[in-house]
Parts: sequence; structure tokens; C-alpha cells
Amino acid sequence: MHDMTRDTPGAMPDRDGSLPAFPPPRRGIAPFDTARLDALMEEAGLDALVATSRHSVQYLLGGYYFFFFQGRDAIGLSRYLPAVVYCRARPELTTYIGNRLERYELEQGRIWAPEIETVSWGTVDAMERARAHLARMPGPPKRIGVEPAHLPADAAGVLDAAFGALVDARLVLERLRAVKTPLEIAMLRAASDRVVDSMLAAFGTCAPGMTKAQLAERLRLEEVRRGLAFEYCLVTAGSSLNRAPSPERIAEGDILSLDSGGNYHGYIGDLCRMAILGEPDQELQDLLGAVQEIQAQARAVVRAGVLGGAVQEAGLAGVAASPHRAHLEFLAHGMGLVQHEAPWLTGRGPVPYPGHNENAPLEAGMVLSVETTLQHPRRGFVKLEDTVVVTPEGSEGLGDAGRGWTRAGRD
Repeated sequence: MHDMTRDTPGAMPDRDGSLPAFPPPRRGIAPFDTARLDALMEEAGLDALVATSRHSVQYLLGGYYFFFFQGRDAIGLSRYLPAVVYCRARPELTTYIGNRLERYELEQGRIWAPEIETVSWGTVDAMERARAHLARMPGPPKRIGVEPAHLPADAAGVLDAAFGALVDARLVLERLRAVKTPLEIAMLRAASDRVVDSMLAAFGTCAPGMTKAQLAERLRLEEVRRGLAFEYCLVTAGSSLNRAPSPERIAEGDILSLDSGGNYHGYIGDLCRMAILGEPDQELQDLLGAVQEIQAQARAVVRAGVLGGAVQEAGLAGVAASPHRAHLEFLAHGMGLVQHEAPWLTGRGPVPYPGHNENAPLEAGMVLSVETTLQHPRRGFVKLEDTVVVTPEGSEGLGDAGRGWTRAGRD
């Protein structure tokens, strides 16, 4: 992928007046590091790869994902199943298998793959085309990598019947995109800045009597206005720890939290910020201060060369030293096209996944989410979630505005 910007109608510009955007593809030129992918596949013993997850397809196609299925992928009795077929050390054989309607995108020159088939309408016919392509490859390939969690059973059966050597390639694909390019970081910065700006704007509209559902809807509108695709909103009000948008009404003096994911061209802005409809007393200042201190301890450890697990351990050490430790939870994890992706910094956190990067050094360009949650039994929910980029000397925060108590209702 190459660093490039252009204007996008309807979206708010970055500080320099431009917006990050994917460059137009060059037919036959892969927009990712093929040498890195080849090395990862060789290490895993893979001859070929069939990528079918939304995030992997978008990454391997340099940012492209068919607009028609952005909202949902159901098609009658089946579903949309795009596939990128890649042969190790032979990028010139890469094939993209898409939906019949993608012929319009093909005419626009938006897909780089040397071979493109816009013929499928469901899962089985898509995999039948992938199977035919694999059979034509030199060899043919004996060990084929797939993404089991993103490959429907009927589609997997098509490949399994033909080759019978399907291997889980999720870790290969995760490791491929763990280090972000400058363009990807620009996408994440745009997403993060806009999510926080949207939160501050939504907080500004608060008034006694507004419901949590209305606040969440306001946030959605603010994110859309800023050129983001809204994904979700977790919201709390007052002393309640329930984070679902609901008819619960906001009252004067309530503390508020917004934890939202909005994406910019697929890249996630996932942050959490706090507000109060009034003025925070000293206890509230201290509670948010305790969360800020743990965040700072963890972020201070982040830099290239540090073992991934050190970030999680620094946060947990801050939790253990806090007088509020019984009500605190800390987690650091990778993020990018997905809220939780490589690098995997711990295998013992609240989200269950293996800590593949716990004992491996962080690399410049990796992006982390650092989050500390305090569920106070009397005062309510207090949380900060930040996004940081690993740099050679330390880290850079994305969307770092609004990390204190925002005074709500002051639009």
C-alpha cells in the first residue's frame, strides 16, 4: 500500500486539509508485502491461501471491498463470499473471486488481481471457482490455508472434497497485517480523531431527561456526519453499570461514558471517553485520575523492541497498586481493521485469545488499544480507551482529545 491523500465529499478534512484514501490499484501489482506473506506461508507449511474474511479480503485487495455488501452479506439462501486465492511465491497467479455485480467495479479498474472472476452468487459457487483455480496452479498445492471462522461449512466442503488438506491460516494473515503502513496509520488517525470529535459533540447535546438511546443515536449521527461508518455505541449514565442504549433517562449530575467504534474505509476508531452533566466532585476527579494513571503507566512502556507482554504487565501492575483494584480491569490489544487483532499481547485477559506476541518484541507501526475500566459500585462506570501507534522511541496517541471530564450539555 502507498501513502496517498485525496478529497472525499461529505467528510471532514484532517488538520492539513486532506483526507487519507487508498490509491487506485495497478493491475497485477500487489498492494501488500508479498515477500512477507511468502515467508509466513513457508513457515506455516502452506502452498496456497484462500482468504475469505472481510478484513483479509480488504487488506489483500489494497482497501477494496464491494460496496453492495457493506451493510449485510445475506443473499437469499446463501451469502456473499468474496475470496482471494494466493499461491506462495507466485503473486502473478493471484485470483479474486467476487459477486456477479462486481463486474461494474471491474470496469472501473478497482481490483488489482491478475485474474478476476465476477461470477459467483453464493458460497458454494464461489468456492467451486476457487477450487478450479487451485487445481490449475503448478503442483497442485497440497496444503491450503483457510480462515475457518470465516468459511461457511458448505464452502469448506467444496475445498475439502477436492484437496483434503485445509490448514488454519488465521495467524498467518494476522501477522501479515500486524505492522501498519503509513497510509493505514493515517486511516486509523482519521477514524480515531473523528470518533472522539463525535463523542464530544454528542456530550454537548445532553440535557436532563434525554435517554441513553437518544444519546447513542446522536453519536451515530455525529459519526456519520464526519464521514465514518457507525458500528456500535456502549453508553452508561449515572451509577448504572449497564452499557446498553435504553430508555433510561439521564439526570442532572450523572456521569456518562461513550465507548464507540466508527470506521473510516474499514479502519476502526475504538475509544472511550467520559463526561458529566454538571461538575465532577473530588471523588470523581480521583476515580478518573486513577484510570488515567494506569493508562499512562501502560502507555509509557510502549516502544519498538519491548516485549508485547510488558504493556499488559505494566497495566496490571497499576491495577494492583490502586486502592480501587477490586473494581478495575485492564487490557491492551492490537487493533486496525478489527477491534481485536495482532499483536496479541496476553493470553490471560478478559477476551480469550492466545498471547502470540506476549514474548515477542513490538515493532514500529504496530497499533494498540489500551483500556482501563473501573466499575465503581457506588459512583458508576469510569473508563478510558486509547489508541497508540508503536514508534522506535515510544508511542504516538491517536484521538487523544477529551481524556478528562467533559462537561456535558454545553453545546
